[in-house]
Amino acid sequence: MRDFILNASAIEIMLSGLAFFFCMYFIFCLINIGLSSVIFPAFKKGNILDVRPVNKHQLRREIGLSLITVMIFGLGVIFPWGLLQLGWANLALNPSLLQISLEIVILFFWNELHFYINHRLLHTPWLHRFHKAHHQSMTTTPWTTYSFHPVESLMLGSVLILPMLVHDFSVEALFSVPVFSFFINQIGHANYDWFPESKFFLFQGARRHQQHHEKIHGNFGFALDWLDRWLKTDFCQKMANR
Repeated sequence: MRDFILNASAIEIMLSGLAFFFCMYFIFCLINIGLSSVIFPAFKKGNILDVRPVNKHQLRREIGLSLITVMIFGLGVIFPWGLLQLGWANLALNPSLLQISLEIVILFFWNELHFYINHRLLHTPWLHRFHKAHHQSMTTTPWTTYSFHPVESLMLGSVLILPMLVHDFSVEALFSVPVFSFFINQIGHANYDWFPESKFFLFQGARRHQQHHEKIHGNFGFALDWLDRWLKTDFCQKMANR
């Protein structure tokens, strides 16, 4: 994979990026729908978070915007690839399993910080007009996950640029970012609490993000609540202080 990335043409990189994001988007969404709409309800496990109905117009809008996002993210891999071609960034050579694991952890926390900053910016008066498209989905669905205005897609899609400029990451760690990011996002937009009794951060994150879509001005974090708590934008914290 490392050799392909370094030696591929720009067209090959962009086509590979499109295929990667397109397949990830539709496969994860269909699995999520199967779990939330069929398997878990069949076994009477979990519950719907927001019972308000979703109409066909919302689904068409979400899929349409998501396809644009897939194109932006897919074609956008040309930018980190360009850093490699210019020599401004490099890929780790023969990284150990420990190095890959540590890099994934570091990128996970960087993704949390990057998302919180950009999400807060998108809720400012100057940029909120670009975030309205995502918040049209008050009752979320798996298709909501990539339902972004193109400006929001560009902002969120820039997550790897700065880390690549300061460290030579492994290919595996870099590829993990869109995968775990989309997986967590899918849980957050499933509109289904798979394990209501669980305190695991991923399932708590799903409840927290559903609250964000309902109430809007709070719970700006991604998978964790630490930045919301530190910066006093956590809904639970707000309710406790009343």
